[in-house]
Amino acid sequence: MIRSRHMSLLEAITNVAVGYLLAVITQILVFPWFGLKVELGEHMAIGVTFVAVSLARSYLLRRLFALI
Repeated sequence: MIRSRHMSLLEAITNVAVGYLLAVITQILVFPWFGLKVELGEHMAIGVTFVAVSLARSYLLRRLFALI
């Protein structure tokens, strides 16, 4: 089965949204273990940073493996 561009885009958007949500939830649960007190807005900003790094990593690794 060949995937359409639309479905590939939907998968990518879903992956990013789920990754962001997981990052924020994980931070909310884990930060207190280390004595870190962060407001929800700060959690959300940190989550965006993690998602951006994750997207860059994923893209670069995909391009690297495409060369092999």
